[in-house]
Amino acid sequence: MEELTHRPVLLEECIRGLRILPEGVYIDGTLGRAGHSREIVKRLSGKGRLICIDRDQAALDAARVCLADDMERVTLVHDNFVNIPRVMDKLGLQGADGVLLDLGVSSPQLDDPSRGFSYRYNAPLDMRMDQTQPLTAAQVVNEWPEQELSFILSRYGEERYARSIAAAIVRRREERPIEETLDLVEVIKSAMPAAALREKQHPAKRSFQAIRIAVNDELSACSQAVDAIIPRLNRGGRLCIITFHSLEDRLVKNGYQAQARGCVCPPEFPVCVCGRTPAIKMTPKKPILPTAEEIRENPRARSAKLRIAEKI
Repeated sequence: MEELTHRPVLLEECIRGLRILPEGVYIDGTLGRAGHSREIVKRLSGKGRLICIDRDQAALDAARVCLADDMERVTLVHDNFVNIPRVMDKLGLQGADGVLLDLGVSSPQLDDPSRGFSYRYNAPLDMRMDQTQPLTAAQVVNEWPEQELSFILSRYGEERYARSIAAAIVRRREERPIEETLDLVEVIKSAMPAAALREKQHPAKRSFQAIRIAVNDELSACSQAVDAIIPRLNRGGRLCIITFHSLEDRLVKNGYQAQARGCVCPPEFPVCVCGRTPAIKMTPKKPILPTAEEIRENPRARSAKLRIAEKI
């Protein structure tokens, strides 16, 4: 039932933003449970092509079932979206007419207790999107220095109590390893004041987000994606990126703005000598947000933002 109950975020807005050409080449760089891909491939003719990429082999395995009727137009690739240019080269593709990235952890990953992404279920501390990679959340929690733990909790999780949580983790792991998610939740709670524990947001949410980002090197991939993908778009092609927290959104926004900038000569120059022209235009300039109706039906869409860039 997972494929049937999974709700892709900002689906209609993404489909409109991609402006799908029936014979075009499209890339879903974060396949997940194929919610966006299903709608993209419906709009392709026999000459159209959809490349579906994901770091999680489970997503690719599930896609073989839910996209079974359209597999003649679909290519599944186990890789990181930051490697889209390399994937295109391997497939002999010069350009794409649209690329979609839905960043962050997918709902099935959160809902599968065994993956260790959630602070609501007990499971081994894993949090790997690609389960072939060596680094796990258990290694981050039990082996990284206190200063580095404090940094990622503050930087990636924007956690106010990063220092005290990092110190508590180090104290606990000196007694015994922190191996399961609910063990980590207990340690996080022990380091926070009573007032913070009464807040609406789960006390471990920010810390789990930070550790997940560190394990999967998510911000590095996000910061590289715009510069990697835009040169491989065909003229008029669209890049649609959905983010779920301010750090990702800022990286995407800054990346778009840099690519949309023309002349970078100093203001005192009488004429342009750099010859730089904009590579994209942002359409629209501000992010697209989920409707109130979508948030009611799918609370996980609450923090989503969609930014669209068009290759000039």
